[in-house]
Amino acid sequence: MSAATLCIGLPAQVNTDCRVLLLGSMPGIASLQAQHYYAHPRNRFWPLLGDLCGFDPAMPYAQRLQSLAANGVGLWDVIGRCERRGSLDADIVRGTEVANALPALIAALPDLQLIGCNGGAAMQAFQRWVQPQLATSAKVLALPSTSPANAAWSLPRLRQAWQPVAVALATSSGHRQDNTLPTGSAGGP
Repeated sequence: MSAATLCIGLPAQVNTDCRVLLLGSMPGIASLQAQHYYAHPRNRFWPLLGDLCGFDPAMPYAQRLQSLAANGVGLWDVIGRCERRGSLDADIVRGTEVANALPALIAALPDLQLIGCNGGAAMQAFQRWVQPQLATSAKVLALPSTSPANAAWSLPRLRQAWQPVAVALATSSGHRQDNTLPTGSAGGP
């Protein structure tokens, strides 16, 4: 087994008019190296969100982030740093996790309707470190992982399971412009 490496997550991509907050557990190696969310070429996150939000998932990363924000979608991870022996959630060394400051972030999102956890590990981490401190009326939903490790779920099947995201975006109020929130991980790097 390989030695554990300290992994420090990516900054939040969330505006104050966020209506849907999508949370991963901790970015994989490809994402951390690229400093881009969901950078693994076989991860279905960008094709799925492009379909749900109506943008081209092949456009440059900065434009994809802008499209998510324009649609009221924010991105972050539950875990801000941890030690990991590989790229998978199962490789995270238990007890080394430090959660991101999600309760404070969520409290600052007045339009938030849905918190979607991308995969079981994200949901478990959310329930362990965030939910006990949370005061929100937003619905919390476990979504099947878009990771290539979840190969049993085809893109059409993922699209169907992720429909609550599309519904929350379609039924929510209009959004305001230029509302970037400063955020950081709990405990720092």
